[in-house]
Amino acid sequence: MKHRMRTTLALAAAAGLTLTACGGPDAGTGGEDGGPIAIGVLSDLSGATADVGTPYSEGIRGYVDWLNANGGIDGRDLELKLNDYAYDVARAEQLYSQYVNEDVVAIQGWGTADTEALRQKVAQDELPFMSASYAETLVDPEETPYNFVVATTYSDQMRVALDWISEDAGGESEVAVFHHDSPFGESPVADGKKHIDEKDLDLGYKSYAMPSGATDYVAQLGRAKSQGAEYVVIQNVSSPAAVVAKNIAQQNLDMKIVCLNWCSDELFIKLAGDAADGHVMVQPFAPPNSGASGLEDAAQHLESEGGSLEQKGLHYTQGWYTMHVMAEGIRHLVENGTEVTGPNLKQALEEMGPVDTGGVTQPVEFSAESHKGVDGTGIYEVSDGEMTELAAEATP
Repeated sequence: MKHRMRTTLALAAAAGLTLTACGGPDAGTGGEDGGPIAIGVLSDLSGATADVGTPYSEGIRGYVDWLNANGGIDGRDLELKLNDYAYDVARAEQLYSQYVNEDVVAIQGWGTADTEALRQKVAQDELPFMSASYAETLVDPEETPYNFVVATTYSDQMRVALDWISEDAGGESEVAVFHHDSPFGESPVADGKKHIDEKDLDLGYKSYAMPSGATDYVAQLGRAKSQGAEYVVIQNVSSPAAVVAKNIAQQNLDMKIVCLNWCSDELFIKLAGDAADGHVMVQPFAPPNSGASGLEDAAQHLESEGGSLEQKGLHYTQGWYTMHVMAEGIRHLVENGTEVTGPNLKQALEEMGPVDTGGVTQPVEFSAESHKGVDGTGIYEVSDGEMTELAAEATP
């Protein structure tokens, strides 16, 4: 296996360099027959969500390194144009324009704010766009024809969380939603309230923004306690969620956290320590300890580079399989002798059928009517510092 791309993410962030996963400065771009196929990547390596953005970005790069080292797509390499946009929408828009000028055929993005800000541009430029945002506003081809969501949407995750809470509570209960103060954080909040009303769940429901950079969330927990909350759903990344878990333990509050995707991980468990035990995670991607067969290639690739999947964590796998789904669309075109262009890739993703991820997620499938790739998600509980499965394919 070839060993490429030795430049570290940290150096790339500091220098503002574009990382390429094949070829040199004269390598071809776009979808020209026989040449490398260029993909633009927007990564958060130094911004507000870098704790989870970094391993996700490494997963995208790892997949492309692995793919290219194993013959690429029918002999054609993928070439990544990857930059740190530091969770800054203006920087993302600038990089997007740069990638368009560099003839990329698709974009791998990251956050909800930048993904939503770019959705009209990607539709106009006819560039398929997959990101780590699972906002439900991105799945309707009538509204966002070039956005594809590869995992369970935030709103579906929230619905699953509320259904589980309703069953776990066994009666009337109060739910506090702690969310990142951004479009990402707010994305599933209203849909959660609507779900409670539509299913007539016996749940109270209030939401609380989590200020960026806060050293504790004692004030928010005080308001949740006054509400009578027994459950705290968190739509945020791992680091602040771990602070909430510690605050709950320190104050001896009778509250159970239910994390959605971006705090449902090993980092939350590591940072929260003993305070993580007993809390619940709604996570569409299987963790490294799950034994899913689809984890083997990523694990072997990391071992060949002197690392391990246990060290990188499940968000590495998220990036890996998001890139894999896009690559399978490109493979569909190449193997059928069709030019690799944005419009052709969009059509391939809609028509080619499900992508098997070896149990890492449910099979990912799009159609011309829906760009929601997955309906179900796993539910896990933290027990003795490990994610233990409560449900494999929970759906709203």
